[in-house]
Amino acid sequence: MQMLFQADVGHQTGDQVRATFWMAGDPVELEVRGFAEDLFRVAQERQEEIDALIASHSTHWRVDRMPAVDRNLLRMAVAELIGFKSTPFPVVINEALEIGRRYCAPESSNFLNGVLDSIARSLIGK
Repeated sequence: MQMLFQADVGHQTGDQVRATFWMAGDPVELEVRGFAEDLFRVAQERQEEIDALIASHSTHWRVDRMPAVDRNLLRMAVAELIGFKSTPFPVVINEALEIGRRYCAPESSNFLNGVLDSIARSLIGK
């Protein structure tokens, strides 16, 4: 999510984010880094599709008007829902909600849960 946030708020390309993101901070296991890179790539490559899904499942909210953390957390979770079919939908939603509880406003949890649940239900069987 931090990579998506950096690209979104910092108006950086995916290549710019990749060039600087891993330089700062603690070392990360290669498997974790690989998954984060894959998730970031899917979210970037399919951002139009992801944003359209988010918009169609979030009544009265434009994606660009959502708080940046909420917007990018939704993008990350939806990228995992559509790009990593082996991860069960409830696991993706629960992990997103845990991140949201830590980094989003308290009132965001219900919003995030509702949008992600609605998107997941629409993807079942696809």
